[in-house]
Amino acid sequence: MSVGYGDLKKGMSIEMDGEPYSVVDYERSKMQQRAPVMRIRFKNLKTGKVLDKTFSGYDVSFTPADVQRRKAQYIYKDEDFYYFMDGQSYEQFPMNSDQLGDAVNFIIEQTEVDLVFFDENPISIDIPTSVELKVVSSPPGVKGDTAQGATKFAVLETGIEISVPLFVNEGDVLKIDTRSGEYLSRA
Repeated sequence: MSVGYGDLKKGMSIEMDGEPYSVVDYERSKMQQRAPVMRIRFKNLKTGKVLDKTFSGYDVSFTPADVQRRKAQYIYKDEDFYYFMDGQSYEQFPMNSDQLGDAVNFIIEQTEVDLVFFDENPISIDIPTSVELKVVSSPPGVKGDTAQGATKFAVLETGIEISVPLFVNEGDVLKIDTRSGEYLSRA
């Protein structure tokens, strides 16, 4: 089974060169009396790297990747491995930090995630677009010219350091955008 350009959708999983990719964005342009040109941005589901490819012609088709997603819960970290448990079968899946990428900055124990499987092996996780994390270290805010919305740095319970408004204190729980790593609000 193959998928033509007209059937492409953002988020669709495609297999190229034996690797699973997700379609991030696509665009088609056609000039007079020429074959259409398609620019597609893919994200490698194993490595997280983004790849831009250009295709030309009328008969461009893709093979859908055999990718499954299962609900799981992050349960603990042991040295270099992070362990996730399937909520249905109670099966545990170890994954290293290379497979998880920046997601390790936003997961704490009991976090619900989607495990992404390719060929029956976990390759990555999808985390929620926002998470709530506790501030473990934050210096007191310095009063002064705050006409431009002054900020300071705070360290969260996962170890990530982000920029927050001056009124945030240690012990506060913050809502963080996992796509950009930015402060959204207090929880």
